Amino acid sequence: MTARDLRRADLVSAMADHLLAHGLAGASLRPMARAAGTSDRMLLYYFADRDEVLGATLDHLAARLAGLLDAALPDPAPRPFARLLAEAWAVMGAPEGRPYMRIWLELVAQAAGGAEPHRAIAATIFQGFLDWVEARLAIADAADRRDAARLLLTAVEGMMVADAAGARDAADAAARRLARLAAAQG
Repeated sequence: MTARDLRRADLVSAMADHLLAHGLAGASLRPMARAAGTSDRMLLYYFADRDEVLGATLDHLAARLAGLLDAALPDPAPRPFARLLAEAWAVMGAPEGRPYMRIWLELVAQAAGGAEPHRAIAATIFQGFLDWVEARLAIADAADRRDAARLLLTAVEGMMVADAAGARDAADAAARRLARLAAAQG
């Protein structure tokens, strides 16, 4: 890595911390630059534009979240749907996962309105987590495994929405019910 690459990585890490603390509302160039200890003009030396700043920072946050999930589930061996659902929800519903959940929900809300680069960034992050889930499901048939990964990921996201809306009990109940249904299916 060059000195420029290292500095860019440091900037992205500091801006990721800023987003976790302030959400996407704090994603304008000046506050992000200030949080990274630089100016908005210098930030544009390392990035082409605001969209690239946002994309790199959100990709970094996704990688951090994947790291949290990997640390909580250090055994990468495939596991049954019900077990992976419980494990993933335990991480996402925990206090450490909530700041990431908030950013994700803000990003998806912007993407739902058709905002770019939010929509493209959200699609890339979603695909990365879909691949992560699929690789950890113990389902022999590839098409069934892919469908189950989609179900698990969208279920966790729905539980995140319920939790964000103050209905943690509904989110936990949904996780338990879906796990029971999956276990019954084998």
